[in-house]
Amino acid sequence: MKVEWSTFWPRIIQATGETVTMVLFTLIFATVIGLAIGLLLFVTRKGNILENRFVFLTLNLLINIIRPIPFIIFLVALSPFTRLIMGTTIGTAAAVLPMTIAASFAVARVVENNLVSIDPGIIEAAQAMGASPVQIIFTVLIPEALGPLILGITFITVGLIDFSAMAGTVGGGGLGDLAMTYGYQRFDTSVMLVTVVILILLVQVAQFIGNFLSRLFLRR
Repeated sequence: MKVEWSTFWPRIIQATGETVTMVLFTLIFATVIGLAIGLLLFVTRKGNILENRFVFLTLNLLINIIRPIPFIIFLVALSPFTRLIMGTTIGTAAAVLPMTIAASFAVARVVENNLVSIDPGIIEAAQAMGASPVQIIFTVLIPEALGPLILGITFITVGLIDFSAMAGTVGGGGLGDLAMTYGYQRFDTSVMLVTVVILILLVQVAQFIGNFLSRLFLRR
């Protein structure tokens, strides 16, 4: 059964809003959590300002375990925990939890990789001037890595749009749910085409904003 486009557009707008909501909330939560984990992972490395072998190995192991898991499998595997915390596994709000957990560890690795590229001499100079570890983190590490970090988080944002589409296929709402319910299950290629175009546009907007912000903060 083909959809009636004159009355279907409001449903598309609603689904697009649900996808944007999932991505934005996940991005905010994952950036905060991932930044904290990534910073902690970096400063506890061997020879760094807060060296702690146990903390570093534990965080590194968690990231290495969680990151390779395909998101659709991670989403299903985490459903009992999602139901426990959110009371349901259906809907936009419920999809944000597993998306945040998966994205947080991806952000953490991006943060660590960007911090590793900072010239150690800058950190040593800050230590020589008497800066505390907290001061080094907030006045040296984050400002120095901010531009590349924004590009890395932009890459994660594009991945989150993909995550949101997969979450929609298992009841998360948004464009993924729309494509599955009205496109795939009803064999309506026009719905699939429209959702794909909207997802591409969302990716382009996210990439444009990320590139603009990175140029704004990147030190030349």
